[in-house]
Amino acid sequence: MTALSGLRVLELSNERLAYAGKLLADMGADVILIEPPGGDCARQYPPFLNDEPGDGRSLYWWHHNTSKRGIVLDLDSEPGLEEFKKLIATADILIESEPRTRLSTLGIDYVQLQKIRPDLIHVAMTPFGRDDPKSDLPVTDLTLMAGGGPPWSCGYDDHSLPPVRGAGNQGYNTGCHFTVMSLLTAILYRGVSGAGQFIDVSMHAALNVTTEAASYSWLVAQKTVQRQTGRHASTSPSMESQILCADGRYANTGVPPRFPHEFGKLLDWMIELDLKDDLPEAVFLEMGANWEGAFDLSQIGKDDTVTAIFGAGREALTLIASRVSAQDFFFGCQTVGLSVGAINSPEEAFEDPHTKARGFQVTVEHEALGASYRYPGAPYRFEKTAWDISRVAPKLGEHTEEILGEL
Repeated sequence: MTALSGLRVLELSNERLAYAGKLLADMGADVILIEPPGGDCARQYPPFLNDEPGDGRSLYWWHHNTSKRGIVLDLDSEPGLEEFKKLIATADILIESEPRTRLSTLGIDYVQLQKIRPDLIHVAMTPFGRDDPKSDLPVTDLTLMAGGGPPWSCGYDDHSLPPVRGAGNQGYNTGCHFTVMSLLTAILYRGVSGAGQFIDVSMHAALNVTTEAASYSWLVAQKTVQRQTGRHASTSPSMESQILCADGRYANTGVPPRFPHEFGKLLDWMIELDLKDDLPEAVFLEMGANWEGAFDLSQIGKDDTVTAIFGAGREALTLIASRVSAQDFFFGCQTVGLSVGAINSPEEAFEDPHTKARGFQVTVEHEALGASYRYPGAPYRFEKTAWDISRVAPKLGEHTEEILGEL
């Protein structure tokens, strides 16, 4: 049993929207990917299998279109429109990222489609919303991210360096997450009321509310956060927390010891590594381990003893990191109970033992290629409903006859 089994979703193929369709399909919805004649241009996006371009070799396409069925319809033709309307009659949800007026011009916008399927949930994901003329302007993931705000909070203490944009089309994917969350809510509402609805998702707005404290700080206090290396952007600088380890790699230590038992475990780790005598401030670790009650964090910088204890915690972490590898530092801190993360490349994170143990790597068989390949798995874990890549990304028009036959 899957979370969305029994629901049919029509997806008008668009690179901006593909991840939303994937999330729904992998949760068990029957997602029908509708492509124009000639196919979606994303079929030719790199990277490619064995770095060799060609039909069916785009790993970008593979990842974003798992578990979907594919059909080719020419919506600019009368026969294509008629087939689309027949599909709508069988669908629960329509998701699209078309130009603002395209569907109304074709006579298949929500007002018209609701007459065919009254309880239809229609989600339109556009750059700035259906009612904003700026949505007609050309955009890319980069321009959306820059305009929405997240890159401003990402980067280094050295502000002569530009902000950093997250890789992997995070702008598009953020909009996709809001698309999925809103339509799941609409499904629950329809289950109670029996009513469908039109949902207008602005990618710009989705990004702007995904800036942690940046937008909030400006709206409330008219203060601008500043990006900081390896830690939260803030209106005022915070203490550096990125540590260089013995193997030349870095780890983030955003949450040093805060409780007596954490100071105690950190001190035990220092003793285990035979480093206690190398840290003059070790006496303050002992004081922290024997502290009665909870620490008053507001006293850091005010009370000399509290300040010394917390400073000793950071000094201890810095010393340990200088003697062990980033990965050993990460595992050691996890054992102690401290939130620390080694800075890994995407490839290293994918091969990490914890990632594998969680089941994030999923083997998918490609019968046409006579081989199996490892995919990124579920971004969540459900207790009672399965998650599954039920099929590989469809070839162009692969299920056209099958789907039209069902009609």
